[in-house]
Amino acid sequence: MPLLLLEPIGGIAGDMFLAAAIDLGVDPARLEAALRTLGVAGWRLAVTRKADCGISGTHVDVVVEGEQPHSLVPGIPSPRGAGLGRGRGLSEILALVDASGLAPRARAAARAIFERIGRAEAKVHGVPLAEIHFHEVGAVDSIVDVCGAAVALDLLGWPRVLSAPPELGRGLARSAHGPIPIPPPAVVELLAGKPVRPGGPNGEAVTPTGAALLAELAEVGPLPAHVATRVGYGVGTRSWPDRPNVLRATLAEPAEADDLWVLEANLDDATGQLVARAVDAALEQGALDAWAAPITMKKGRPAVMVSALVDEPRRAAVTRVLFAETTTLGVRRRRVERDVLGREVRTVETRYGPVRVKVALLDGAELGAQPEHDDCLARAKEHGVALREVMAAALAAHRGGR
Repeated sequence: MPLLLLEPIGGIAGDMFLAAAIDLGVDPARLEAALRTLGVAGWRLAVTRKADCGISGTHVDVVVEGEQPHSLVPGIPSPRGAGLGRGRGLSEILALVDASGLAPRARAAARAIFERIGRAEAKVHGVPLAEIHFHEVGAVDSIVDVCGAAVALDLLGWPRVLSAPPELGRGLARSAHGPIPIPPPAVVELLAGKPVRPGGPNGEAVTPTGAALLAELAEVGPLPAHVATRVGYGVGTRSWPDRPNVLRATLAEPAEADDLWVLEANLDDATGQLVARAVDAALEQGALDAWAAPITMKKGRPAVMVSALVDEPRRAAVTRVLFAETTTLGVRRRRVERDVLGREVRTVETRYGPVRVKVALLDGAELGAQPEHDDCLARAKEHGVALREVMAAALAAHRGGR
């Protein structure tokens, strides 16, 4: 699956995500045409080139007719969305999204982002979700930003989104409710459970909209080895004295290096049946391999270590199944690398029927071959012969056909 890698060098906001996507090649006309189906009038996209600290990229403004942004802190430009447009309730925003002509997956993503923001705001303010009334996020430009991010991902073909942990900013800002700390409480709530870095510029580096995009759409953590195919920069409105206010977005393919995780759990109170089921369940959830090995724990207690080899997309699912199927209270994980031989599967004809043979290759040269066990077992049962006879026949047929 193609990757979309985000680096919030100066932070992340909805407009910066849109700008970075356009810089990667998303057509602004197609983006705006899709957003017009929301039925929200009185706005337009202003797409310009802008540079910050010598880095040239794309800058996006959602220009709202007849409204002017105001400064929340004297002498400091306000974050985008502050003071723009009237507030809206969550149900009103969701109705706009549901009635729009956005592609189904984009519509579902936009809805999920707004619902996530609503839950965070409800918790911060201590009110029921149904009573949440958005001010900044309910403004026209923020609605366009959130829905635009979903449309941009749809136009990019829904790559897997990964982001480096952001710095959230620091200081104080003013909101519709009065002075608030930076990062705002809603941002902290939205990114709970995600890795973040304290500090950053003196100001709001991550807006609630930007935090919601990361929380709903991205996996946040160290970026993997990759091969970049396109790089784009979304340039923000503010200027930071110590860094460029840009969001770097890279479209990439996974590198050939096989970067995997080993998950492990020590069990001294599980039966053999539970251990066997845990291994099977890990494989069912997509583990590349799973196994159990005898170990000795503290006080000389005999135990079993259950392990699984997984890639990143399946790590969370396999971790959950180890918790569900065993008695462990913790699952360790460590990143590993491996070298992998090339593989081909060839079907050979034997006197017992067709059998698949897995062939190992190094630089195109064959190193070995192994008949598929399930095929050989099925042929052996059909003909009432020993398994090893079918395996030998399959190897002989493969060698004869090379």
